[in-house]
Amino acid sequence: MISGPKRTERMLFPHGPIMCSPHVLEAISSVEIQRALQRHFSGDWGDCDPDDAAANDEALIDGTRLFSVYHDANGQKFWIITEADRSATTVLLPEDY
Repeated sequence: MISGPKRTERMLFPHGPIMCSPHVLEAISSVEIQRALQRHFSGDWGDCDPDDAAANDEALIDGTRLFSVYHDANGQKFWIITEADRSATTVLLPEDY
């Protein structure tokens, strides 16, 4: 079994401007968004399934899209997506996709 990259406090990739959907700004606190962004940028993919986590680990090497799943304290699911070209990172609710 190949282990993924070591999770770290430092940012593992460039992320471009950070954008949030209006729905996520209404539903998720800014503190929880910031915490999730820190996790995403350091390689903690949150609650995404094992296949997506493995794809993210590969994306750190081959430069494809990064996708993380998080839940706030109330159980609301939200996503963070960093584009393959690292030109932008978007925080959104699944229904915004």
